[in-house]
Amino acid sequence: MTTTSFITQRSMTRRRIVRAALAAGAAVPLAAIASPAWAAPGAAPVPERLTLPVPTGPYPVGTAQLHLADRSRPDDIAGPGHFRELMATVWYPARNVERYPVAPWMPAGALQAFLADVGFSDLVPLAPLTVGHVGAPVRRSGPRLPVVVFSHGAHSHQGDHTLMVQELASHGYAAVTVAHQYDTYTEFPDGRVAVPLDDRKAPTLPGDFAADLRFVLDCVEQLAAGCNPDIAQRELPTGLLGSLDPRRMGAFGWSKGGTATACATLADERIRAGLSLDGPMQMNPPLAGDLDRPFMMMSAEFTRATDPEAAAFWTHLRGWRLNIQAQGGAHISYGDNEALFPQVAKLLGWSEQQLQDVIGTLDPDQAVKIQQAYPLAFFDAHLRHRQGHLLDGPSPAFPAVTFLP
Repeated sequence: MTTTSFITQRSMTRRRIVRAALAAGAAVPLAAIASPAWAAPGAAPVPERLTLPVPTGPYPVGTAQLHLADRSRPDDIAGPGHFRELMATVWYPARNVERYPVAPWMPAGALQAFLADVGFSDLVPLAPLTVGHVGAPVRRSGPRLPVVVFSHGAHSHQGDHTLMVQELASHGYAAVTVAHQYDTYTEFPDGRVAVPLDDRKAPTLPGDFAADLRFVLDCVEQLAAGCNPDIAQRELPTGLLGSLDPRRMGAFGWSKGGTATACATLADERIRAGLSLDGPMQMNPPLAGDLDRPFMMMSAEFTRATDPEAAAFWTHLRGWRLNIQAQGGAHISYGDNEALFPQVAKLLGWSEQQLQDVIGTLDPDQAVKIQQAYPLAFFDAHLRHRQGHLLDGPSPAFPAVTFLP
């Protein structure tokens, strides 16, 4: 099979996007911004750390990591005797969270590697915390939890859409994020830190991401059956075994992960509903077959009007389908960037134009609310059969959201 990279001249990896941010407004040492010249007299001091929006759901959130190996897929890069190795994180509604610590946005080693690679090393001490309490017991008051699996973008990391993941967990979902080996920043239990490899030396295609997602579905089924898929059989949170519902599983992803979500949904009927966040839909091998299960596209830059691949994918959707677009949004507008970059811009003294060059003209507060509302409404409709009205058409609460015919 041809291993042409899916990245086009219009597509940007997470690394390139953040480097573009540096071009918009150069990073400066934290020592220099402790008393920034641009701050007005009496201005608030530099925050102890960046923050993510609090989820809107009624439940506190728990989280746990899984170290996985897909023994059906030999790892030629690691060498003989090695198999595809992945880190995954489960987010879920929790109870009795008070004595459990909250998880960081990224593991320390992966965070340092990521921010160093994009030139933001001075922001390491300000990295946000999540609301996920590590190892907290699972909240179960009724049926098993519906499950959604998440696929990150090229050269990104599994925490990049924590905002959405926490939101879903706070409303009663189990959300499983996966770190796609060789195209991500992640940290393994033995302390190894993995970083993205050069696409020319170790090309990782959307189909590889899709295979990871399908393997994670296998692991969800193991958890549902009471089996621990972790390589070292590390202790899991109380109540996690047997709490997931393998009959109600969905998938979503951003950029390359959005394309991978489409590939996985086409290939695996266990995925009852799929959501792409500005996925380029540049598939290799080419798309084949139609999809009769629900699929939603949240577009920003990769629209059907401008990208033949996205338009072609749309024609293969034979079931429930919806395509919305957030006007003024950039490729990175669906993700934690909309919450974090405005804070970074304030710290570094960027102008409003410099910030918009990175995240677009969509109001950041509106962008956050869109991320919280629309994926939840989609999965509620198709995994829980809770029919609201948000997906019926334009809403005055979200004036930037356009429904594309």
